[in-house]
Amino acid sequence: MFHYTVETTQTIEETIKSLENSLKEEKFGVLWQFDIKDKLQEKGLDFNQSYRVLEVCNPHEAQRVLSQNQMVGYFLPCKIVVYDDAGHTKIGMPRPTVLIEMVNDQTIKDLAKDIEERLIQCIDKAV
Repeated sequence: MFHYTVETTQTIEETIKSLENSLKEEKFGVLWQFDIKDKLQEKGLDFNQSYRVLEVCNPHEAQRVLSQNQMVGYFLPCKIVVYDDAGHTKIGMPRPTVLIEMVNDQTIKDLAKDIEERLIQCIDKAV
């Protein structure tokens, strides 16, 4: 499966706050938060589903993978989405291990596996 997704009983805002806290424990920070609903409505489009995209990064990990292979920058920063799905809050991300398959480098694959496992732990803690 190309993604990891879980459901929580928390609101979108509660989930994001909890996620930010768990990410900090793993030295990941939210670089940017994109509110797709607000942006589409700002452009005059009818979209009423809460959908946030968080771009997250651990600077030390980014430096490690980019020093190994600059092509990995195409996948950075990591994205985690928090959205409403028919009244249920979901948190998900594309799996770094799946994305990194496009780069034929075992060292990078091992780093991606470690990062993926840590991000999954952060998501699981946030629910």
